[in-house]
Amino acid sequence: MNQLTEWIGRSETRDDVVTAAPVRGLTATLDREPGELRADMALPPLWHWLYFLPTERQSDIGADGHARRGGFLPPVPLPRRMWAGSEFEFRAPVRVGDSVRRTSTIADVTHKQGRTGPLVFVRVRHEIRCNGASDPAIVEFHDIVYRQARQPGDVDPEPVAAPAAAWKRVIVPDDVLLFRYSALTFNGHRIHYDRKYVTEVEGYPGLVVHGPLIATLLLDLLRRELPGADVATFRFRALRPTFDLHSFAVCGAPESESRTVRLWGQDHEGWLTMDAVATLR
Repeated sequence: MNQLTEWIGRSETRDDVVTAAPVRGLTATLDREPGELRADMALPPLWHWLYFLPTERQSDIGADGHARRGGFLPPVPLPRRMWAGSEFEFRAPVRVGDSVRRTSTIADVTHKQGRTGPLVFVRVRHEIRCNGASDPAIVEFHDIVYRQARQPGDVDPEPVAAPAAAWKRVIVPDDVLLFRYSALTFNGHRIHYDRKYVTEVEGYPGLVVHGPLIATLLLDLLRRELPGADVATFRFRALRPTFDLHSFAVCGAPESESRTVRLWGQDHEGWLTMDAVATLR
């Protein structure tokens, strides 16, 4: 841990341009009408994930499909890596055609002892600026968890029942959906497309549905139900993995007399898989 905490404060900067092609791709992947696209449209919340994509050389890719550790992210010596959750402030719109810069900083590295072994959490702060602006348009905190390989006899955490929903959309996570989202985000993590690897090496029963895809589907549900909603903040926490073996649902319920909307994912058995809150302006 002493070595890992030396990564705190490290930063990197990436530049990109918000082009239209990825927006068209995600619009199709989320099964939305192509007529929604406009030349200078503002990106819906979380669609900035289509940019600043990882572009490590093929020779620098590790066995799990991620970049080898020890570059920007600390070299955590635990084999399984998952997206644990994120928090966002959407301060200003990011539009198609903008020149954007993302500054990423390792904000914290912590160790905990979980029920099934050691856990290491890495928190990364991202700030995205548009067209040379001094103030960020988006501030994001990304929480990554590393854990040891699944062991025989490991017991999953007790599941939590999902609440009653005012809004609900059922999603079928077939191979094509997972492939298209992996391609749009240039995500080589093999747990999302390599069934042999994910079942025999990482010990999961099926392909893992991307946490960011579920979070994007949650805010997409909000846009479908409240088309004029202007999201100011959003946070989500992954509670249980979702697999491609069954359909799942994205759900929501607006809080009465407030600008807060609770959103969540639930699996085919009704268990809570992701918990999220959006606040509206």
